[in-house]
This record gives sequence, structure tokens and C-alpha cells, in this order.
Amino acid sequence: MTTVAALIKRIRSEVGDLGSPFVDTYLGGDELSSYDLSETNVAAATVAVTAGTPPRGVLLVPGVDYVLDQVEGRIVLISPGYSPLHHGQSLRVEGRSQGMFSDDDLSMYVSDALAQHTYGRTIQVRYRDERGFIHFTDQPFTVETLPPVEEPLVAYLAAINVLWTLATDAATDVDIVTAEGTVVRRSERYQQLMAHIGTATTGLTGRYNQLSQQLNVGLGRIEMFNLRRVSRTTNRLVPEFREREYDDVSLPKRLLPPVDGEEYEDTSGIPSPVMPGVWG
Repeated sequence: MTTVAALIKRIRSEVGDLGSPFVDTYLGGDELSSYDLSETNVAAATVAVTAGTPPRGVLLVPGVDYVLDQVEGRIVLISPGYSPLHHGQSLRVEGRSQGMFSDDDLSMYVSDALAQHTYGRTIQVRYRDERGFIHFTDQPFTVETLPPVEEPLVAYLAAINVLWTLATDAATDVDIVTAEGTVVRRSERYQQLMAHIGTATTGLTGRYNQLSQQLNVGLGRIEMFNLRRVSRTTNRLVPEFREREYDDVSLPKRLLPPVDGEEYEDTSGIPSPVMPGVWG
């Protein structure tokens, strides 16, 4: 059984976004209350102010002594005793950066990848009710119920979506050519990202598709359907019901397969004759 945190760790390894620890120290000068940290997307931080002789550290309380902008990596002191930071005081911020993407961002990519990878599939559970009858129920896939063999596939698909986000950002970068002959190929970043994303048979996309085809999972899996039959008596589709196991005593479940052709629906509002040839 996997967890969202384990999938996020695997995704960070795939895209090289592991984050890093940091320690920032600022000296007071009775001028500033806002300081830019050396890292952005801060996961957690410990903030302390050191003052006095001998130096004595005081841990600051978030929301009371300071406000931390985790995305931009900026800390604002709001306590009267430290805002602004006085002479003889030093501010120490110790924490860890999450890299380019926060855990909340990657959780969204995991949710999207899981929904796409398990689309149209459920887990069938067999149970006995209080009267002793056997029933079957369908449960949706979750991160906890995902088979271990499919965990890397969900991580690959989420990593592909993350790389598409990076490629969209890199698509606006243009090459720089100066009069002195200096050339900066900024567009190569986009080309490298697209090459790593790949097509249906190359790159990370091809890697995901190949493994998915071997397991017959994902959006490209082979599905089995029943042919619809039209009644010669009523000229209507014959109802279709889901197949059941031999010992399943639950009521039949009606299936409603999609019917194509709605784009050709008559919107004129003119009623059709009951018998052909009566009107017109």
C-alpha cells in the first residue's frame, strides 16, 4: 500500500526536483521588517531572534511574531519587539525548500494522474450481507488501494504532466543574439523538455505507454463491450444489463452505453408524423 507522500517522493526523483535545506541569517539595523529568503517554496521553517550578551535565542511564533510567504520565500516580522529588527539583534531562519513545486502542487498532479490512469476501472469486492446472501460492490481506486505494480505508472504519468507544465513555461523563452555575436539558446530548454516528454513511443510518455500496454491499464487499455441490438418490433435499442457472477443475488444493473449522433438532433421543433407519408 502506497501513500501520496511516497508518490510525491518518486515524482521529485523523476523530474529532479528534490529541494534543499537552507539557513539564512540577517543582522538588524532598525530599518527592515521584511526579508527575502534564499529559497522559495519553503516547506517548513524555524525562526529565531538572537540578542543580548551573552547571545540568547528566542523562537518566534508564526502568525504572532512573523508571517511567512512560503511560495515567494519572504518573511515579514510583525511583533513590535522585532519589527523592525533592531541593532544587536540577528534573525536566523532555518528550513527546507520544496524545489520548483510544492507538495500541494504535486498532490494535485497525483490526483489527476490517478483519475486518468484508473479511468473506467473499479475494484470489485465480494461480501456477505447480514442475511447470508452474497453481494458484489464496486469501489473506486484510491492511492491506498492501487496495486503495487501500478504505483510507478501513476508516478510516471504525474511526472509527464509536471514536465508539460515546465515546457509551457519554457515555451515563451526566446533566443538572445547580441551585436557582439553572443548567442544564448534559451529555446533549447523547451526542446530538451519536449524530447524528454517524448511521443507515444519515445521518452517518458513511451515508457509509460509500454508498461501500461503490458498490464492493459491506463487510458489506452483494451476494453471489451457488447454489441447493441435494435428490436425489429419497436425499432429501439434492447436494454443491456451488466453480467453477474453465479452467486451474485443482487438486482440486475442496467447499463447505459453512450449513443452517438446527438450532434445531428432535429432542433426545428416540427413534430414528426406517427405514420410515414401522412404529412408533407
